[in-house]
Amino acid sequence: MNVGMLWFDNDKHTALAAKVERAAQYYRQKYGQFPDLCLVHPSMLGEGTSQETQPGRVALRPNRLILPGHLWIGVEEGI
Repeated sequence: MNVGMLWFDNDKHTALAAKVERAAQYYRQKYGQFPDLCLVHPSMLGEGTSQETQPGRVALRPNRLILPGHLWIGVEEGI
């Protein structure tokens, strides 16, 4: 993913899934397309955090270039 939207949410009381859902809803309203990929810092993926892609869900992938508290969300590019 080269193009996406950077989302900051450093609320320690909100689950990662809720943060991603909120960012995905905003992305869809702003760009008219549902995102399918979200890159996060590996420290944000705790135990029990699903990284699998499900239909209608955003896939989570760790990326050390993303700062903690930030989400890089968008549409995965086809190869």
